[in-house]
Amino acid sequence: MADRAAGGGRPVSAARPVRLGPRSVAALVLISAIGVVAFGWPLLADGTSVLAGRSQDAPWLLAVVLPLLVAVVVATIADCGMDAKAVAMLGVLAAVGAALRPLGAGTAGLEPMFFLMVLSGRVLGPGFGFVLGAVTMFASALLTGGVGPWMPFQMLSMGWFTMGAGLLPGPVALRGRGELLMLSAYGAVAAFAYGTVMNLQGWVTLQGMGSGISFRPGDPVHENLVRFLAYCAATSLGWDLGRAVLTVVLMMTIGSTVLKALRRATRRAAFEAQVTFEGAGGAVPEPSGVRRPTGPTSHTNDDSGTERTAGGPGTSRGDVH
Repeated sequence: MADRAAGGGRPVSAARPVRLGPRSVAALVLISAIGVVAFGWPLLADGTSVLAGRSQDAPWLLAVVLPLLVAVVVATIADCGMDAKAVAMLGVLAAVGAALRPLGAGTAGLEPMFFLMVLSGRVLGPGFGFVLGAVTMFASALLTGGVGPWMPFQMLSMGWFTMGAGLLPGPVALRGRGELLMLSAYGAVAAFAYGTVMNLQGWVTLQGMGSGISFRPGDPVHENLVRFLAYCAATSLGWDLGRAVLTVVLMMTIGSTVLKALRRATRRAAFEAQVTFEGAGGAVPEPSGVRRPTGPTSHTNDDSGTERTAGGPGTSRGDVH
């Protein structure tokens, strides 16, 4: 799909997501695998070690996540030639997302930053989206004072949330109302998924809440999962519902406008534009504003004052017919 420049000029290529190369994929798989282990290992640990270790693993997880985020950025740059403009857009979107989060935090789960993360992941792709989600959550934690053992888990969860939007089908061909409906459905489902994953981080550290929903170290996994679902329904279902509803409402009202703005900015930034230089044997363009004398009417003066034309040396203006 291509847009035409103003005035009916040549087509302008549509904004495409930042593609994933092999090194980018490897870095994303590695960091995602570490995240899955960090979230899920307490369910498989024995009863004597799970609670003691779970409350102290956040600093180690953060120490692993931050270098791997940098590795994803470096791998993406190496694979597809992203430049400083892409890093600048990453910073701008992360700052906007961090500023949006306090607007609804603490009020029935209303967090408008999720809406922006879905659209950014859709336009810029899964690799860029994962880094954007994690960096945005890190920045918002610093902004709101929400730094704690939950922060690296929030970074991973938001990274997955934004990356998922970049993996949706039809990133180039699908446009219009169909795309908004797809993004709205994804935003609603992913809002519940984000809350559920984050519940897993906090649930295993709580004790004595009740026999029906408390985590029991050492119990079979399926029994703990049933208690976990009951815990989610009792504690966070209302928050997740508010987050999902707000995401859908924003998507259907202003989603089209924000999508167009993001795609326009991405197209103009031209992250993957290749700059080529011609060798000595190639044609070198002349400086603008300078015209080389051509044709038989061009002439110069020599030191003797005789006008010489393109016809050859010693030929005066009067000799040219």
